[in-house]
Amino acid sequence: MTNNNAIIIKGARVHNLRNVDARIPKEKFTVITGLSGSGKSSLAFDTIYAEGQRRYVESLSSYARQFLELQDKPDVDEIHGLSPTIAIEQRTTSSNPRSTVGTITEIYDYLRVLFARAGRPHCPSCGQAVTHEGAHEIAKKIRAIIEDSSVALLAPMVRDEKGVHKHLLEWAGKSGYTEVRLNGIFASVEEVRGMRRDKEQRSTIEVVIGRYNQEDESAALESQIAKAFELADGFLTLYREDTGDDVTFSQRLTCAKCNVHLPELEPRIFSFNSPHGACPACTGLGTKLEVQPDLVIPNTRLTLAQGAIKPWTRIAGNQQWYSKLLAAVAKTHGFSTDIPVDKLDKKSLDI
Repeated sequence: MTNNNAIIIKGARVHNLRNVDARIPKEKFTVITGLSGSGKSSLAFDTIYAEGQRRYVESLSSYARQFLELQDKPDVDEIHGLSPTIAIEQRTTSSNPRSTVGTITEIYDYLRVLFARAGRPHCPSCGQAVTHEGAHEIAKKIRAIIEDSSVALLAPMVRDEKGVHKHLLEWAGKSGYTEVRLNGIFASVEEVRGMRRDKEQRSTIEVVIGRYNQEDESAALESQIAKAFELADGFLTLYREDTGDDVTFSQRLTCAKCNVHLPELEPRIFSFNSPHGACPACTGLGTKLEVQPDLVIPNTRLTLAQGAIKPWTRIAGNQQWYSKLLAAVAKTHGFSTDIPVDKLDKKSLDI
């Protein structure tokens, strides 16, 4: 039996094992039996499983290893033919919905690391790939565009917001910027400051950081790109004069088309047991508890005083307390507990 179709253990000395050698065939269902204390668990969990886990974790990057527990090397001379392993330990079953086969076997931990490190985020609305790039990479793309067209580099500091943004325009003028684009129209800062605008009207104001043409080889382009990102919270707009189109860049994981912001990929956002990754509606449990009105009040011809709320009629000794509670609620909100439920208006019934 070769190493390819068997796990070969030589000289295992973990706990009760005394230089045990074993050959375990692969792709077979193998059961280890023996008296209590004979070393069954020591061979299965503390030797084979521990070494398989240790080898797998050691193959990961130092970043990934910080999220996983590194096993100690078992006391064994040699183990051959061992692949990355998982183990489901002997324990009582759990009805906890947060405990699954994936969490028990720790496969889920590895999947979360895999998705966090190798995942490629896409916009949930349009399906377009979402990336973030540095100023150097974006400068290369912009220089390629400049070869075909003159461009204007814009920092979108106000994006579809109400107000006249007087302070922003004053700051732009004092900082040496002379031109802005207001709702798609280029104008001088002074001209826009002199306009009478409704503070309830939504506006988009982009500060012109610089203009470039085919003959321009400015070394300041990259620093101005970084400046635009700093001013516009990670966004930059490039206006092409040849087509009149805008090209949007972002340093963050943002879909420029849908304006959807995505968090940075990290293991916790792929965990249903973490508030950072759990569904906000069910908090990661997969189910929600909701009141079913037809079951709570099965007979709408009864009044609240007669016990229309069926669950409360089953609680011995508390019926009088609930009756007083209902009476106080009805008095506060202006309805009667002596009217059949089907005669109550929706507002009273919801209360």
